[in-house]
Amino acid sequence: MVGEEQELYAGRWVARLRGRIVAQGGTPEQARRAAQSRYKENPEITFMPTTFPLTFSPLVDSVRGALPRGISVYLIGGAVRDALLGRPTHDLDFAVERDAIRLARKVADDLGADFYPLDPGRDTGRVLVGNPDGSRTMLDFAVFRGADLEADIRGRDFTLNAIAYDLNDNTLHDPLGGAMDLKEKRLKACSPTAFSDDPVRILRGVRLAAQFGFHILPEARQAMKAAVGRLDTISAERLRDEFFRILGGPQPAACLRALDLLGALGKVLPELPALKGVEQIPPHVHDVWDHTLAVVSHLDGILAALRPEYDPDSASDLLNGLLVMRIGRYRSQIGAALATEFVPDRTLRSLLFLGTLYHDVAKPQSKKADETGQIHFWEHDQRGAEVVADRARRLALSKDEIDRLETLVRNHMRIHFHTDRLAREAKPPTRRAIYRFFRDTGSAGVDLCLLGLADLRATYEQTLPQETWASALDVVRMLLEAWFERREEQVAPPVLLDGNDLMHELSLKPGPLIGKLLEAIREAQAVGSVSDRDQALVYIRDWMKANT
Repeated sequence: MVGEEQELYAGRWVARLRGRIVAQGGTPEQARRAAQSRYKENPEITFMPTTFPLTFSPLVDSVRGALPRGISVYLIGGAVRDALLGRPTHDLDFAVERDAIRLARKVADDLGADFYPLDPGRDTGRVLVGNPDGSRTMLDFAVFRGADLEADIRGRDFTLNAIAYDLNDNTLHDPLGGAMDLKEKRLKACSPTAFSDDPVRILRGVRLAAQFGFHILPEARQAMKAAVGRLDTISAERLRDEFFRILGGPQPAACLRALDLLGALGKVLPELPALKGVEQIPPHVHDVWDHTLAVVSHLDGILAALRPEYDPDSASDLLNGLLVMRIGRYRSQIGAALATEFVPDRTLRSLLFLGTLYHDVAKPQSKKADETGQIHFWEHDQRGAEVVADRARRLALSKDEIDRLETLVRNHMRIHFHTDRLAREAKPPTRRAIYRFFRDTGSAGVDLCLLGLADLRATYEQTLPQETWASALDVVRMLLEAWFERREEQVAPPVLLDGNDLMHELSLKPGPLIGKLLEAIREAQAVGSVSDRDQALVYIRDWMKANT
């Protein structure tokens, strides 16, 4: 009987009368109220431990050891959710009744960690703990958002994030049934006003549903739609941060469709709705909007197939199998490149997906018919670069991020040019073409290789000829080989002459010509025409005679 009770009430508080369980709840108060509604006696309230041990970061024990006596501290939010799901977690959020900043400072002192007051007005402090790999874990301490712990919990976003763990006695407080929602894979809001109180939760809900494979309950979807208009009240920075988490998470294409159905996508990226219904000619099988989402989906699949940890399931279809065979040896370099952060918490992977969303953004205004009625989208890549740069500035992205996005959109047709030339004329990219590709794109050239492959698959879908795909893979392989294996030889040759050398040897004055001459020498090195200083001087003298 005890084993059955343990299984039935695991993680819940129970009320006992004369040894028999007569009521249960997510908190001691809920269990007591449920018992007293039926019995006049005063029941015994106890917590039934979970059927498996909850595993937290070792930092939780460190915090527990630093706690002064008589202070109740609760771990709350994602860390408790992940422990119940058996998943690793990183950042930790703690809720206390009072003096959160003072407690955070004490914990930081005990751990030898960094501390700063995150929000003095709301008595919130942050502790930053260094990890062996160079990363840092954030420990946030905040006072209850309400009169007590239960009020704090009810004011949060989703029930799966509204479970508290008491560090003093290892019990759970779950007044909203978040643990059962986790078990049943339901995404439920903590209150009817959760989305109107903070509309950015619309984006967060879509992300969490995709991350955990949960179903958003109908009432939550209705509340999301009702609150979409209030997204205009959210700062660009908060929208940006939550949207980047979507782009960096699982199933980005499905998340984008969900946001669009809710009416939220246009609030974040207003240029995208205009892509709907813009027809394209064969070999395109989608209009511009569905094509864009298909590129996002295929890019996600390509990155999965090229993950540093090889997963045969992600390369199970024929085309991804060929992908892995041709360029799989660069999986670790690609993974490291996409994990790069221009700014904290925003990786190049997420930025690549944003560039992918905007790669054809200027097609609606670039659509033109020639004298035969043939549809063209001339200069959509150049116009699109301007559009994405403007949107990036409005999202308060850094200059490096804006430049990267511009480069992606402006140059996204180049892989297709080389693929078509190889497939139709059996002419692979020359060393000069490879040099110029990376001269113009830099490290974003790697991103463009991946975007180009995804774009090709989305263009043809099931009609993609295997020989065309093979040509694209050969082009990408040559480019990646140049970047990762032959960079000094083909991409960034060593300096043989600088500007001062040229001015001295050729009796020139400072000016734009010096830059042109240096670039001509670098290109000559990349194509194999020049290999030392003397050859460079001979070459540049001949170049000047031919070009001046």
